[in-house]
Amino acid sequence: MKEGGGGGGDGFVRADQIDLKSLDEQLQRHLSRAWTMEKKKNNDQQQLESIVSRQEWEIDPSKLIIKSVIARGTFGTVHRGFYDGLDVAVKLLDWGEEGHRTEAEISSLRASFTQEVAVWHKLDHPNVTKFIGAIMGATDLNIQTESGQIDMPRNICCVVVEYLPGGALKNFLIKNRRRKLAFKVVIQLALDLARGLSYLHLKKIVHRDVKTENMLLDKSRVLKIADFGVARVEASNPNDMTGETGTLGYMAPEVLNGNPYNRKCDVYSFGICLWEIYCCDMPYPDLSFSEVTSAVVRQNLRPDIPRCCPSGIANVMKRCWDANPDRRPEMDEVVTMLEAIDTSKGGGMIPQDQSQGCLCFRRTRGP
Repeated sequence: MKEGGGGGGDGFVRADQIDLKSLDEQLQRHLSRAWTMEKKKNNDQQQLESIVSRQEWEIDPSKLIIKSVIARGTFGTVHRGFYDGLDVAVKLLDWGEEGHRTEAEISSLRASFTQEVAVWHKLDHPNVTKFIGAIMGATDLNIQTESGQIDMPRNICCVVVEYLPGGALKNFLIKNRRRKLAFKVVIQLALDLARGLSYLHLKKIVHRDVKTENMLLDKSRVLKIADFGVARVEASNPNDMTGETGTLGYMAPEVLNGNPYNRKCDVYSFGICLWEIYCCDMPYPDLSFSEVTSAVVRQNLRPDIPRCCPSGIANVMKRCWDANPDRRPEMDEVVTMLEAIDTSKGGGMIPQDQSQGCLCFRRTRGP
């Protein structure tokens, strides 16, 4: 081969001077870089497609560890768990997909699940349980129960929220049924619930199942609203919201009667919850469901307010559970009324020696 001269002439390299080993290494490095870039491009594309197809509330199943059962419900179980280092509660939904339910029933339950997470994931308030995320149709969840086994459908749906160690408000009240609560504790719990509901109504969300069982307590006894399974955005036309939704004993007359309703149904339920917090008791313990429904609607039945109940709290109860929704206050007004109650002197409680044995509050510091 002709050797290259100087200047701008054509140049050739002698074959015996070519370093084939070096050339081979350069070629391998070039191919490796090209392969790596192509792989990265494909991975980026797959990741992008995954992000696009994933709902904004969906979380990574591989980061979720599900531990022991802490509660059981109609459609599944609630577990203690961990997600990406966070202490969480995991609601696993069992819809009986192995033939126990019809396709129409399962479709309805899936729609309810989607509605719940669509509402819950947008909420951010100190008196609303923090939503972490949800998983739709996972097949490989890391479930570590004591038995190591759990009977769940192949495609599990679950809702993951912050873990609140205080448990349900209802259980807290049951534990204090004999002792009752300190007056300041009653007002604190009532204010937490009222502020949470006021926030929801500001966001145009009607909870529709306000009850002490759906309120949770953190380690500092701060109350947080949970379970948005039947919550929905308030319809601009009340006629679009009808039908019995909620829990008997807490449901407003217009809901029980199948009439159109709005956010004021939550206000009614709050009034019942306030009575329950105050009395540490259950409303209508001696009546059947049908008797409660009939009496609330036709006889204006409400829980009996004890004689020694402070007038400020009794007034809030009565206004909230008024039979006429238009006469019930908005929840922000309820917050104002509760904030105005003086807790330093027992809130106007009738002295024990004048109350004929009625002692609704402990005057000592709450638990």
